Amino acid sequence: MVKLPTLILGITLSISSHVKAQDNAILSTVTSTAPSTQLLEVAYKTFYSHTRKLSGDDITALRFAFGFTNIHAEGSLCHIDNAYIHTQKVDIPLIVSAEQRFSIPSEKALRLADAKIMLAIREQTNHCDINVQIETLPEYLKEQYTQADMSFILNQYMAFFDEMGGFMSFLMPQVSGLQLRFEDDNLNADLGNQLTIVQGILRLSKAQIGALKDITLPLAPLRITALTESK
Repeated sequence: MVKLPTLILGITLSISSHVKAQDNAILSTVTSTAPSTQLLEVAYKTFYSHTRKLSGDDITALRFAFGFTNIHAEGSLCHIDNAYIHTQKVDIPLIVSAEQRFSIPSEKALRLADAKIMLAIREQTNHCDINVQIETLPEYLKEQYTQADMSFILNQYMAFFDEMGGFMSFLMPQVSGLQLRFEDDNLNADLGNQLTIVQGILRLSKAQIGALKDITLPLAPLRITALTESK
């Protein structure tokens, strides 16, 4: 049984895995083309418990990205060679990013159908813990932003953490700004107005976003996440 986390940012949880006999035929292509991989089955509802939190009309620019922390390699995710949603009637392929993360459609029908997330992982599955990340949707990643763009994304994260906290909001971290991460970890650039990309990361405080004018980046960021601090 998988224990779900109570906090969303920067958490991992251990899982146990098994593959049902009836799934062997479906996974035969994976096992024959990638004999070094192990097959991991996780109930769709494990992921749906997160994604359904973004079903409101007021949070439209964010998504959950899932990966598996390699517990024996600090800062690394387990390698996923193949991923898809399996139901009795259809298999839905999932796109795995270069960072070894994937997102899923948030569909109540898949939960009711007892869908499974099937993954072919190179590492031993008992070395991999689920890692959950909240990030902007790909369509919000670009080279040019206005102050309104950045304020919108900031407000999305603030709304998310407010909704997550509810009456216990005092226990949730407070959004203090945005962090833009670029694919090149060695990227350094002076953007003017005291904005600097350092080792592939641009951090913007609330105050900087409020004073921001148009900003042009050397390339589109890999993702945008929230900067948080304890209340």
